[in-house]
Amino acid sequence: MKINMSKSGLELSRIVQGMMRLNEWGFSKKELENFILKAIDFGVTTFDHADIYGNYTCEKIFGEALKSNSSLRNKIQIITKCGIMVKNEKYQRRVKHYNTSKIHIIESVENSLKNLNTDHIDLLLIHRPDPFMNPEEISEAFDELYNSGKVLYFGVSNFTIQQFKTLQSWVNVPLITNQIEISPYNIEHFENDNIYFLMEKRINPMAWSPLAGGNLFKINSEKASKIFYALKEIGKDFSIDSLDTIAYAWLLSHPAGIIPISGSGKIERLENAVKSLELKLSPEQWYIIYEAALGHRVP
Repeated sequence: MKINMSKSGLELSRIVQGMMRLNEWGFSKKELENFILKAIDFGVTTFDHADIYGNYTCEKIFGEALKSNSSLRNKIQIITKCGIMVKNEKYQRRVKHYNTSKIHIIESVENSLKNLNTDHIDLLLIHRPDPFMNPEEISEAFDELYNSGKVLYFGVSNFTIQQFKTLQSWVNVPLITNQIEISPYNIEHFENDNIYFLMEKRINPMAWSPLAGGNLFKINSEKASKIFYALKEIGKDFSIDSLDTIAYAWLLSHPAGIIPISGSGKIERLENAVKSLELKLSPEQWYIIYEAALGHRVP
């Protein structure tokens, strides 16, 4: 199943496969190729990257699989991000910071194209809001990348409403998504109106960490316990034991057209995510989970 992303013309799969931990999965090149092919069989054709994932290794690992099977690239869409400058043993910067200068954005995209063995990025996101950003430089970078055909569409990640508005007012291309953390465990963007702003603008949000890093399945706090049993209750309605399927369905059932990112390298977990496409929660079922997330009844 595909979605026309924010009615921009870019078609992404309704579930996106995240590649943040690709370097930890221990796949051989062939195993990764088979994983990609299996995802495509499930209808999951969109893969989410960032330049920094795996300490700058994940894009290259993925690119090697694309290089070994040249037919894969035309079957998939690639998202990547830039702007975070990490500080670690390999990159001994004085401080972790953000860099959204024109030079850095273009250099980052050039590196991503090389690492991913592709001639274009389908969707480029500014990874984090940069308090020191010069929106004019971002606009110039986006124009150059778009006009050269190296990036087809643009968006942001983790932006507030005002940060989104500010950048959009400067750039000549539409920002077609804001990739934000959304799950039954984290409903911050319902409470701060980010979801409703994106709905107003007819922009599809992307949801990273839709399973809250596994916290949905832990009964280690009152909040986690309430959500766990709410998911279990709705699972019984559909005769489904997989709580992750219900968590994905909770996101997918929302009218905002939320696009969840599955972060697991286990094909059965991706299959659980895909099964959620067959479910449609009623308002009552949706609110049972929402109430558990709130910790109290709605007014």
